[in-house]
This record gives sequence, structure tokens and C-alpha cells, in this order.
Amino acid sequence: MAKSTRSRVGEFEKSLKELETIVEKMEAGDQPLETSLKDFERGMELARQCRDSLQKAELRVQELLEKADDAHDTSSEDEGS
Repeated sequence: MAKSTRSRVGEFEKSLKELETIVEKMEAGDQPLETSLKDFERGMELARQCRDSLQKAELRVQELLEKADDAHDTSSEDEGS
């Protein structure tokens, strides 16, 4: 796995873990309103980051699958010649 890919996966996992922690704190309901609002704002940012990371990963998987299909099609054509 490329270093940048590992870095992105690590950042996704870190963001997801922080988001889970925020959700747990907010579900407990023991925070003042101002703290809950700040946590909500941070949670929305983390959710956006996670969604963006997942979309990038999905595009990368699609690219890899297309390359694999192209390589398979090329090798099939070579065998038929």
C-alpha cells in the first residue's frame, strides 16, 4: 500500500474515532448547551471529512477495477490473435 494511501486511511480512522467519541458524549446528555453546539459543529466537519475520504476511496477502487478489466481485455485479445 502506498504511503499516501496509508496516511489517508489513518486520517479517516482517526476522524471516525473522534466522531464516535463526540456522538457518545452528546448522547450522554451531560454537557452544557454551548459545549454540545461546539461538538455538533466539529462532528459535522468530521462527518464531511469521512464522507470525502470514502468517496475518494470509492473512485480509487473504480479506477483499479477498470484497469484490471482493461488488462484482462487486452490479454484476452492477445490470446485470440
